[in-house]
Amino acid sequence: MTFWFLLLLGLITYLMVQRSVASMTRTPVWLLWLVLMTPAILWSWRTATYGPKLPPEWVIAPLVISSLLYWLLFQLGRRTLKGTQTQTQAQESQSAINPTAEPVTVRPIEPTEETQLRNCFPWSVYYIQNIEYRPQAVICRGQLRIKAAEAYLRVKENIEAQFGDRFLLIFQEGLNGKPFFVLVPNTQGAKPDVKQAQLTRPGLALGLLFATLVTTTIVGARIAGVEPRMVQSNPNLLFSGLPYAFALMTILGIHELGHYLTARFYKIPSTLPYFIPMPFFLGTFGAFIQMRSPIPNRKALFDVSIAGPLAGFVATLPLLIWGLDHSQVVPLPEKTGLLNPDALNPKYSILVALLSKLALGSQLTAKSAIDLHPVAVAGFLGLIVTALNLMPVGQLDGGHIIHAMFGQRTAIMIGQISRLLLLLLSLVQSEFFLWAIILLFIPLIDEPALNDVTELDNKRDILGLLAMGLLVVIVLPVPEVLARLLQI
Repeated sequence: MTFWFLLLLGLITYLMVQRSVASMTRTPVWLLWLVLMTPAILWSWRTATYGPKLPPEWVIAPLVISSLLYWLLFQLGRRTLKGTQTQTQAQESQSAINPTAEPVTVRPIEPTEETQLRNCFPWSVYYIQNIEYRPQAVICRGQLRIKAAEAYLRVKENIEAQFGDRFLLIFQEGLNGKPFFVLVPNTQGAKPDVKQAQLTRPGLALGLLFATLVTTTIVGARIAGVEPRMVQSNPNLLFSGLPYAFALMTILGIHELGHYLTARFYKIPSTLPYFIPMPFFLGTFGAFIQMRSPIPNRKALFDVSIAGPLAGFVATLPLLIWGLDHSQVVPLPEKTGLLNPDALNPKYSILVALLSKLALGSQLTAKSAIDLHPVAVAGFLGLIVTALNLMPVGQLDGGHIIHAMFGQRTAIMIGQISRLLLLLLSLVQSEFFLWAIILLFIPLIDEPALNDVTELDNKRDILGLLAMGLLVVIVLPVPEVLARLLQI
């Protein structure tokens, strides 16, 4: 079984490396693949030789060393991308701003207009060296002379003065490290403003909210031990599912409201949160909002992205602690799972272990598990939702956060390493395998902000690192030293 899993993991890893970074570095794909597969090979050898239990140092050390070595080899082999890659990046910028728009051809720029365009870039702000005309973009490359934020504002004002709302101006960092401007057609510029009620569609939002309340209540009743045949004789038993339904929908709703209110603060048109009802499994597929205009800068990208997970986590904590306090301690079965609410082993997560010990105290021992109260189930799912959203991959909240902190290039590499590390961790904790497969289908390229060059301040960088730390304490199992200290 281990051999076939390693073979499948190796094939998936090789294809991922080949597709995502082969064109970005001179380092051979097979060498990068070997570095990433080393932890899995070491773990397999260790478990085959000494048994299935891995010491913490055998889990952590190979992951850290392989990640650092992968990054070093990638950086040593990285090459400057020119020509068609610059065109591809510009096209990706256009599709990121309006992914559903039809391809739009830029109106030809006459020689007189090119003079106007060049005049929009004062030599003391951004010295133009080359202008390229692409089917979907005009790329202006040159030398930045002042701070990125000031340069973007100056050039943006000049472009609007000369061309009105004909173009959207994007400021990005190229794969060679040099910032460049891209003018893409403003497909929404000629459209009349959409009324707020039409944008948010409150009727649809309320309808989905009510439908999700029904489906989560049905699932919550099932979690509370109510069988379908019991409901037929006494429909009032369905109300036993309301604690789970209210708790889970509160967590998901506050998460999305965090995004929505922050987007409104930055004057980014957004829809209201839409819940997705589902009459089985968890009762819902979650909730989402849609932003209907580009994000202005990396600061706004960071704030909008981190607001959701932090708001959801703040809502989760009191509900989870209350639910744990009202849960039952049961004997630890021989086989436990991460998603077993009837006998949850808290050692699957550092944060869950700490909160469980806080709520249950001396009742919780090394030989006990937790039969979760429905509210605790909702709180535990809230932690899983927070962790999944904080994964630093592509268009997840964590991917946006890493993009805002380190830029597009570094975010792509971090996202690649993260989803591969999760695949490797699934060898130790099989429940992560489904997460790892889901992350494989999430593109690594994130949507760029209009000003995608200006860096964040130190406070936001620290907050972003703390958010990644929160992800780690939710995902990682309890080390043996901490388990002994907590007596679990």
